[in-house]
Amino acid sequence: MAESYVLGVDFGSDSTRCIVADTADGRCIAECTVHYPRWRAGKYCDPAVSQYRQHPMDYLEALERAIGGCLSQVPQQVVDRLAGISFDTTASTPVLTDRNGTPLALRPEFAEEPDAMFVLWKDHTALREAAEISARAAEGPVDYTRYCGGSYSCEWVWAKMLHCLRNTPTLRREAYSWVEHCDWLCALLVGDTTPERLYRSRCTAGHKAMWHEEWHGLPDPDFLRSVDPLFELFEGHLYNNTVSNGTRVGMLSREWSKRFGINHPIAVGIGAIDCHIGAIGAGIRPGTLVKVIGTSTCDIAVSEPHDSSSRIITGICGQTQDSVLPGHIGYEAGQAAFGDLYAWLGRLLAWAAPEAKDNLLDRLTREAEALPRRDDAPLAVDWFNGRRTPDTNPAARGALSGLTISTSAPELYASLVEATCFGSRAIIEQLRSQHIPVERIVAVGGIAQKSPYVMQTMADVQQLPIEVSGSSQACALGAAIYASVAAGIHPDIATAQRAMAAGTEHVYTPDPSLAGFYERRYRLYRKLGSDTEELDRA
Repeated sequence: MAESYVLGVDFGSDSTRCIVADTADGRCIAECTVHYPRWRAGKYCDPAVSQYRQHPMDYLEALERAIGGCLSQVPQQVVDRLAGISFDTTASTPVLTDRNGTPLALRPEFAEEPDAMFVLWKDHTALREAAEISARAAEGPVDYTRYCGGSYSCEWVWAKMLHCLRNTPTLRREAYSWVEHCDWLCALLVGDTTPERLYRSRCTAGHKAMWHEEWHGLPDPDFLRSVDPLFELFEGHLYNNTVSNGTRVGMLSREWSKRFGINHPIAVGIGAIDCHIGAIGAGIRPGTLVKVIGTSTCDIAVSEPHDSSSRIITGICGQTQDSVLPGHIGYEAGQAAFGDLYAWLGRLLAWAAPEAKDNLLDRLTREAEALPRRDDAPLAVDWFNGRRTPDTNPAARGALSGLTISTSAPELYASLVEATCFGSRAIIEQLRSQHIPVERIVAVGGIAQKSPYVMQTMADVQQLPIEVSGSSQACALGAAIYASVAAGIHPDIATAQRAMAAGTEHVYTPDPSLAGFYERRYRLYRKLGSDTEELDRA
């Protein structure tokens, strides 16, 4: 195989990360991270009502700077041998578009309107709309939520787009379609964003938009109109066909080739959800659960179709054929807050003295590691940003129990770490209870790389070894793997994965002597969560 390279681009919640990878072995020879300036300034967001919006210009500027930063680190001969580019993004992160496929926030009249911007995955402003969709699906002849856990989430596209149309009526005169972030990027780079023609990722469609082969695409327009007649705005302007990972959607346009400084045609591969692509970069296979751990978590598993094609897996975020590894069913679960929970405690403790926040979590970690294991230690439930899995409930709230006037900050931190690990165990139990095997856990993301305390607690709670991926950019590496297939360098994802996926950097081995302790604590965690949810309903 001739020497060749690809670009893998990972659009995270806070920044864009780009790598240049060798298609022979996945070796990263350059990387660059660019933060979103408007997002960093807190623009268009209101945490008090869980509103999180991102301006498309943040994405465009970060993309150009990240690729430019990468290519400036490599010799021209590497640039000349670039063969392809692919992306991952957070999801569901959709935006309303006009008839040309232009995000409405890129039109002058809507440039400062948050509802015209990309609605970030963790935005929860569409709680009402999600509840209405779930209720209507449960009443109808077809339950369109049956493959996404049995209920629709406020984090997903249909609820978000309906909320934006309801909340800002002036958008209705120009709103023609909607597009997920990863699909828009691909269309933009090949030079055609026309809603009816652009390629749509099966990954985002299946897990976020209720797309399924059983009903030949998206939900029936009659069902959507029964939720709200506003959905008529999109009729005939969306899609029913989707493409799987590794599909070439076209070649990089002249405009973007010039902007990137690439003087020859390269393939553009379809984008997908960050955690799904990260699972590819981490070497996912049946029996392996890949945990992408950051501000939240996304847990990904796969199975052979003959194992579960006729079964509906309940209580998770979705199951879709070919959404992760072609030829397999992909399953998504996750926690709505993980690192965000630790950050909350840091902000709380530093409220009166913000300068004290520096290195605060490092200090808490050192003290928490030294604490004795006590059955009567403070106990927490991790639903501070709602519960994603098992059994989604965005309105669920977290809890702290067992506090006394002697409770210390390190004890609180230890209880939050325990809670996030217990939340992970609940997901594993949900999968196993429905015969999705979890025999191996691979962790990727910032916390996996940087927090031995959290990862060792995870191993002790699960009583399973936790492997940490050898790549600090597993999502970008997964995108690079997809790009290599789109470019024709590797014939399929499985072959590319064998050549390019990351190995294991470190393994956290569980302490068997702690199994009984964490079993008792976990049962208390489940009871506290159940009691908390019952109180919320009262």
